[in-house]
Amino acid sequence: MGACRTTASGEWIGYTEYRTDLPGGRHANVATMRACLVRANGTGRAVLAEGLIGDGDTWTQFAGWSPDGRFAAIGCGWESPENAAWEEAHREFRMTEGWRCDMHLLELATGRLTSPTAVERVSDYNAGLFFWPGDASRLGFTALIDGVSHPFVMDIDGRNKRDLSQTANGFAYGYSASPDGGRVAYHEDYQVYIARADGSSKTHVATGNPFNFGPVWSPDGQWILFVSGQHYDCHPWIVRPDGTEPRKIADRNGYRGVVEFLDVYDFHGGSSDTPIWFPDGRSICFAAAIDDRVELFRATCDGEVRRLTHCDRGAANYHPRFSPDGRSLVFGSTRSGLRQLHVLCIETGRTDVITNVQAGWGAMWAHWQPA
Repeated sequence: MGACRTTASGEWIGYTEYRTDLPGGRHANVATMRACLVRANGTGRAVLAEGLIGDGDTWTQFAGWSPDGRFAAIGCGWESPENAAWEEAHREFRMTEGWRCDMHLLELATGRLTSPTAVERVSDYNAGLFFWPGDASRLGFTALIDGVSHPFVMDIDGRNKRDLSQTANGFAYGYSASPDGGRVAYHEDYQVYIARADGSSKTHVATGNPFNFGPVWSPDGQWILFVSGQHYDCHPWIVRPDGTEPRKIADRNGYRGVVEFLDVYDFHGGSSDTPIWFPDGRSICFAAAIDDRVELFRATCDGEVRRLTHCDRGAANYHPRFSPDGRSLVFGSTRSGLRQLHVLCIETGRTDVITNVQAGWGAMWAHWQPA
C-alpha cells in the first residue's frame, strides 16, 4: 500500500466471519460466527480460539485488543435452541434464560486463553470487555443481571469484580473510560452520563433528545463523542468531560445508523454503526447517506466535513477503525455485493479489499492491532 504500509506490531486486524443467509433467523446465522485474524495486506487469515466452540449453538466474536497488542479479546456466546425459537417467535431478546456469554483473552504469541469474566462470575452474560486506560491490571466490562446491564471493573485475572452502577434499574451500555482512567462515560436508558471511575459524581449530559448512544472519549480526553437525536435519526455530537458544551457537529443525512448484517430477517434490526475519533483527537470519522449509498466522512470538532470513500450506488460503508499510525482505515463495505473488509489509505485514497468471504458469508467488526 505504498506510503500507508503498516509496521509489524500493528499489521494484524481482528474480525468476525459468519453465515448470512441460513434459514431459521438470527440465531442460526449468529451461531456460525468465528473470531478471525488477517494481516492488513490481506494475507495470513486464521481462525482463533477454535477450542471454545463446543456445539452448533456456540460462537466466537473478535472484540478488541490489549493496548500493547499482545492479547486479543474474544467473546464466546451460547444460546439454547429453545430460547432462540422463543425470541424469533416473539421478535425480542429474552436474556434472562438460555444464554451464556463470556469474554476471553488470547495471548497471540503463546496461544494461552483465559476467561476473566468466568472467574467469580457475576452474570451468565458478560460482554464489552476493555483494558482500563493507564492501568494494565484492570479491565472493564458489562454484565447482564436480571435483564439489566451494569458497568463493572475487575482485576485482569477476573477477581475483585465491582459494579459501578448507581441504580439497579437503568440499562447501562456503551461503557468506556477516559484516557487517564479517572472517569467513565456510558449511556443509561439512552441518556449519556459521565462519572468518576468509581461510579460516583454522576453527571447527565443534557441534549434535549430522547436517544443518546455510544459515548467514546477523544484520545486527549478533552471531548466525548456520541450520537444524539431520535432513534434511527441521530447524529454525531460532542461534549466536554464535565458535561458542558454539548453540540452537534455533523449530520448523517437520513442514515439510520444501523448495518443489516444478515441476508435473512433479523428481529433485532442489525448492528449499530457509531462514529469514531481520528487518532489526532481533533476530528471524527462517521458514516452518512448520500443519494442511495452510505459513505464515510471526516468531520472536525468545528463541523467541517470531508468525504473519504466513494462507492457505487446502492452500496454501504460502515464500522471504520484506524491503524495505529492513523494513516489507514479499515472498514466494512458491501461495494462488491458481499460484506467484505477494506483498507483505505487516508493520504492517497487507495482502497484494497483484505477479506475473501464467499457468497452467503460476511466479514464484519474489524479491530486494528495497536502498535
